[in-house]
Amino acid sequence: MRIAQVAPLYESCPPQLYGGTERVVSYLTEELVRQGHEVTLFASGDSKTRARLQAPCARALRLDPQCKDPLPYHFISLYRLARAADAFDIIHFHTDYLHFPLFAEDWGKTLTTLHGRLDLPDLPPILREFAMMPLVSISNGQRAPMPWANWYGTVYHGLPSSLYAGGCGDGGYLAFIGRICPEKRPDWAIEIARRAGLPLAIAAKVDKADRTYYKTRIKPLLKDPLVEFIGEICDREKGAFLGDAMALLFPIDWPEPFGLALIEAMANGTPVIAFGRGSVPEIVDHGVTGLIVDSVDEAVAAVPRAKALDRVAIRRRFEERFSVERMARDYLALYNAVLRRGTVDAVLNSAAAAQAAANAA
Repeated sequence: MRIAQVAPLYESCPPQLYGGTERVVSYLTEELVRQGHEVTLFASGDSKTRARLQAPCARALRLDPQCKDPLPYHFISLYRLARAADAFDIIHFHTDYLHFPLFAEDWGKTLTTLHGRLDLPDLPPILREFAMMPLVSISNGQRAPMPWANWYGTVYHGLPSSLYAGGCGDGGYLAFIGRICPEKRPDWAIEIARRAGLPLAIAAKVDKADRTYYKTRIKPLLKDPLVEFIGEICDREKGAFLGDAMALLFPIDWPEPFGLALIEAMANGTPVIAFGRGSVPEIVDHGVTGLIVDSVDEAVAAVPRAKALDRVAIRRRFEERFSVERMARDYLALYNAVLRRGTVDAVLNSAAAAQAAANAA
């Protein structure tokens, strides 16, 4: 199959440091190439891929100090893709809704994975206006605010099984990884670790939008001798960071669409202690890969129980549910579903046009 994968340009594929969507796009692209498909990746020029790379910008926009406005580069990417659309059997978008106006007429060869939160007031109007666009959610919980949208399925993220090996968890610390922002609640993670009497290692980035939050709410808490702030880390460092941790703390305060850190921890055999919001009940097998809690008090009480979970069983469950092979298989099934629906729709439209012409004659 001739497939176009269209990534955001904020991070490279895969990201050099933090990055969720671009990381998933990279894993999917490389697995599709491995399976023998002809894949073109639309991504930043510093991406590393075995696919054919189409790059409208030289480097990831978040790391480019010259970039002040990311939209022009995304529009260039979509324009170039639109001009070459006939070269692909299916075009898989990961760019929110930016491409909808350009590709609405060709919806029958497109699939759009929505990676973000969907409980935002301005999303329903555009999804209703472009109701023909085939959509994919990354968890069933993600789509809850808009169950009426044109969903073709849910595909959970997957990771290459060889990316991480099972860790021993003998580092003696709890881990927090991701972003420093109000919805991820690093302050709760610090409180949980402090009350559990354990060190907390924080590997996270601080976006521009969250710098005030970091300076006023989080930075003062980092004075605690039990807390170590590491900053952003890459995949090379992530295995040891998560594998050596006793548990990953995931004390979210928002409807998490997926939570890539959850399965990254599982890939290392590391149990998770996660607040049961958004996708968490779908991703975490309570009592097997981690513990789902609803408060800081419950999280503190869960720490010794999480330490007792079988790390080999956690890794095994990751391999069963969240491998990149499974993710690619699920997406290939949806590609074929979209193409079948597009073909049927084209035939029906053609027949209706012919009947209308006959009636007019």
